[in-house]
Amino acid sequence: MDGNKCILQLRGVRPFLSDKFDITKHKRYRELADYDKRNEFDVEAYMKHELRLAVDEAFDFYEIELTEDDLSEE
Repeated sequence: MDGNKCILQLRGVRPFLSDKFDITKHKRYRELADYDKRNEFDVEAYMKHELRLAVDEAFDFYEIELTEDDLSEE
């Protein structure tokens, strides 16, 4: 198969041959990691984020107790 073609499979439609889209022509291409590695999303850094409150900052605290029955209903 030509490298500029792909097979698309969409629900409700038989698979068909289509031209690939050249992402370098998209108006927001500069925001992708393909354009600049600094745009790459760092999942590990995102997951390590911790909420930090100022000493005098007010917040609401809610304590919830769940039973095994509560968890099995989901």
